[in-house]
Amino acid sequence: MAVSGKQHFERFHKVKQFDVTGKKLLIPDMSPFASRLLAASFRAVGVNALIMETYKGLALGKEFTSGKECFPCQVTLGDILYYLRGEKERLGASFSPDNYVYFLPEADGPCRFGMYNKMQRLVLDRFEEFRDVPITYVSTRNSYSAVDIMPPEAASIFRRLTYLVIIIADVFDRIVWRVRPYELRPGLTDSFMEKALGAVVAEVEQNGASLEFQRLFAIVEDAASTAKTFIDSRQPRRPLIGIIGEIYVRTHPESNQNIVRVLEGFGAEVVVASVAEWINYITYDIAREQKRHLKLALLKLDFASLRGNLKDLISTQIEKYYQMWRQSQVYRRALKHLDIHKDHGIADLEKRLNRNRLFSFDIGTESALSIGAALEQLHAGYNGVVNIFPFTCMPSAVCTAVLKPLLNKMRMPYIDAPYDGAIQPNREIALRTFVYQAKQHLDSRTSGNGNGKATKCHIKQ
Repeated sequence: MAVSGKQHFERFHKVKQFDVTGKKLLIPDMSPFASRLLAASFRAVGVNALIMETYKGLALGKEFTSGKECFPCQVTLGDILYYLRGEKERLGASFSPDNYVYFLPEADGPCRFGMYNKMQRLVLDRFEEFRDVPITYVSTRNSYSAVDIMPPEAASIFRRLTYLVIIIADVFDRIVWRVRPYELRPGLTDSFMEKALGAVVAEVEQNGASLEFQRLFAIVEDAASTAKTFIDSRQPRRPLIGIIGEIYVRTHPESNQNIVRVLEGFGAEVVVASVAEWINYITYDIAREQKRHLKLALLKLDFASLRGNLKDLISTQIEKYYQMWRQSQVYRRALKHLDIHKDHGIADLEKRLNRNRLFSFDIGTESALSIGAALEQLHAGYNGVVNIFPFTCMPSAVCTAVLKPLLNKMRMPYIDAPYDGAIQPNREIALRTFVYQAKQHLDSRTSGNGNGKATKCHIKQ
């Protein structure tokens, strides 16, 4: 029987925010460190969260999509279908969809990400046994507040804890990327950092809700201090490659076909844009919008709105300073021992865009971050930029249109890396050539000619 448009919309009541305490919260994998620490933060406040196996269900994700969807939509859909089917086979008649909640955040704006959970709701409803598995979310509308999916006190703790552990995840990533290309013995860094991650997970689960973070800071400092000893000091520094682009594909190794390791294998040192960058940007953008409303209220002499807008802005500014403070604390502990690459401030990205009149934060999307970050990397002495994105991604296409001619003009090696799950036959040779050009860029800087220029990058992928 055909389903009417009205019935389709009625199904969306199962995409809702509600208290998930006591449920098994199913989280799609994204960044290996950040995702596991996010799940640990949920467990710290009493939510039984787990990270689902990833990429094993990609065929399922593709089977129930048309091919026009954003690639992360197919990956995450495949992950939830693969997990639920596995649970159904394992538990048999005792399988109860009421025991599970699928967690899939959303965002405002033109990106299709904002509609993933609605579209995936329709797919789950095609399976009678999965129709009663609810989907919950946090949203950029209120800066990813968890107040609607857990009790207020727990939500407050969760927010502060989660932000801190995401910074720790970013720092752990940067320790790996700084040390692994130069390690004395292959596999040493990954093995040690996996143990360090386990220590952080255990500490978060046991003591995270107390918001006493000194033990976590000590683990970060110890990880950086120990990892430094893995570096073979006889090896020369490699060309430094910055990875920008869509946050899911750039941080999900399976989706980007392990591009960081591939580039390292070809002789590069790589730094991927952080997960915290997006969270900081959301808070920063909310503050920009609040400032705009404040000015409008002042022009209209609407004092009632003025007071409300001012109160909201003060709250957001406090949130911004909290984020800056925590970020500085964690990075400072690691930098005492190891010269990992620092993260950039969102205000700095906006200044660079405004100075060069290349893009505007008023337009929004990840384009603002990626274009600004590429300029920051150019300024910081990087030797090449990779733009990673899902095939047909609109914000990333904007980045390509702006960055490709600009960086080629500046003789900064640049390459686009779109992904849709297919293996591109020329990928290896394109990346090899890109790293070779990055080495030329590095050599031109270290040879003393001072111009930092290398051969133009004409690679297409």
